[in-house]
Amino acid sequence: MNLGSVTWRRSSHCGTQGECIEVADGVSGLTPVRDSKNPHGPTLLFEAGAWSAFITGLKAGSFPEVS
Repeated sequence: MNLGSVTWRRSSHCGTQGECIEVADGVSGLTPVRDSKNPHGPTLLFEAGAWSAFITGLKAGSFPEVS
């Protein structure tokens, strides 16, 4: 899959050191995710529904914090 033309975005909660992930919108049925520190590295592809459920769970506090 060619993702060269997608627009990547970061969360407004990203750290100042670039410790973040980026997601791309507009890919039919999928949510591409990559490491912002390595934009030319591997990209993970999640089914859109699975990504949405994950984000909903994060916002609801369903996952324990990792230190």
